[in-house]
Amino acid sequence: MAKLIPAGWRELRVLGRVDRELETLEVLETGLPETLTVFHGVHWTRIERGFSVIGEIDFVIVGPAGRVLLIEQKSGFLRESADGLVKAYEGRDKNVPAQLKRTLDALTLRLAAVLPGESLTLDYLLYCPDYHVKSPATAGLPPERIVDAARKSLLCRRVIEAFPPEPARDVLAHRLRRFFNDELQLVPDVSALVGRAEQLVTRVSQGLATWARRLAFTPFRLRVIGTAGSGKTQLALAVLADAAAAGRRALYVCYNRPLADHMAQVAPRETDGIEIAAYHQLCDRRLRAHGERTDFSQPDAFEKMTERFAALPVEPAEQVDELVIDEGQDFHQAWVAPLMARLAPGARMWWLEDPMQNLYARPTVDLPGFTVMRAQTNYRSPRDVIAYIERTLRPALPLEPASPFAGGVEDPLTYVDAPSLLEATKRAVTLALGAGFRREDIVILTFAGREKSLLRAFDQIGPHRLRAATGRYDMFGAPEMTPGDLLVETVYRFKGQSAPCVIFTEVDFAVWDEVVERKLFVGMTRAAMRLFLVLSEPAARCLLARM
Repeated sequence: MAKLIPAGWRELRVLGRVDRELETLEVLETGLPETLTVFHGVHWTRIERGFSVIGEIDFVIVGPAGRVLLIEQKSGFLRESADGLVKAYEGRDKNVPAQLKRTLDALTLRLAAVLPGESLTLDYLLYCPDYHVKSPATAGLPPERIVDAARKSLLCRRVIEAFPPEPARDVLAHRLRRFFNDELQLVPDVSALVGRAEQLVTRVSQGLATWARRLAFTPFRLRVIGTAGSGKTQLALAVLADAAAAGRRALYVCYNRPLADHMAQVAPRETDGIEIAAYHQLCDRRLRAHGERTDFSQPDAFEKMTERFAALPVEPAEQVDELVIDEGQDFHQAWVAPLMARLAPGARMWWLEDPMQNLYARPTVDLPGFTVMRAQTNYRSPRDVIAYIERTLRPALPLEPASPFAGGVEDPLTYVDAPSLLEATKRAVTLALGAGFRREDIVILTFAGREKSLLRAFDQIGPHRLRAATGRYDMFGAPEMTPGDLLVETVYRFKGQSAPCVIFTEVDFAVWDEVVERKLFVGMTRAAMRLFLVLSEPAARCLLARM
């Protein structure tokens, strides 16, 4: 069985999109040997047009001897002309042989630049599973380079024939695989739910994580004001990875402990010089290191702890080369100075925030001397979710949808009391499972805080046991969870994370205000593929009145 990169492509099945390319992936995975690696662009986090891996090519296959095979797939109808096969795209014709030649020539030049002196073998195939080529003379390509509808069952055989038995060139094959990994620019999708059986990857070829890290100024103080799904957490992860690779000390600080716990799972480890903490967690660590302990039974424990933290002297060994502040909209002004005191000479500071996710109505922090970068493109949320947000919430700055999916929002379900809330939420779970989502892909997100949630009284919904944070942590600092199949979280705790399918339930309000608007925004933008809303009747009326 061949190795396919990136993983996570099967999630597209739940939306019924790009079926022809998905069918090809399944054929290649099962029909090719494990010695071959298939790179593809069929992925739900794609942000560029089309589904190409590189240039106009859909699939790139790398063999153990360093051979490379390009496969361009043309589904649907083609036309044979005097200049070769032609594919129509929205009224415009594209010459397939010319397209293949441009891509092959460009890739040959690029590989020669990154692998100077290496003897490379590049080959190609045109795969048109829906079209029978009538005349090779009008196809513009040699017959042996075409696998059409009449010969689609021979695709894997033709691929294997392109990789004849020969001595392995492990170093060259490794460098080629690394090159195509870099072309896809695969990074972990840090907002995917922790503990998923198969970690998703995201393709961020022109996103925030790329452009922000190309900036250079002194002193480096960058304030990124980015909407949900714009890639702020991906940027933070990339900065930490850069620091670890360069041997620079880095500190990542956010507001929410669940986000800090999540980042600790996916970021470079402390042994790499990287520290991850929520702000109060950082205060407690530093006070303990100075022999002080906080009595959390006192009502003003957190205020006193932050005051003592700010008063602590900072030793040079405590200073860092990279300081990343995430969820900056939740920070107090008084927290800025003690954090900046931990910057080593020449250190860089990144401040990431989204005013629309300011659930605690805190004043905007003043950061004089910071360069500001704004990002309003949402790569995560399906287009219909963004359109629904635009119609109902009417954000001050319009969102720029960049998801490849048009769908995403289901018709809202309503409830009037606790029993009907449970029934409506159960109905949403049933619909999500019926759409093909696994239990680990689903998060039940409650609009209410933990103390006020009606769902707290239940440990299961229908046959499904609920998994929720107990508020306790084990000896390794990991959060303890109740045993269950479906994760239940509050909108406050789940900020900074996302899941393929979100059931946003217990949405209850009668009067529209800024807090309601922000909670709705945070909850809706957690969904990466599908969003179910479970609304009280007053909330449903309020939303309907705004549409």
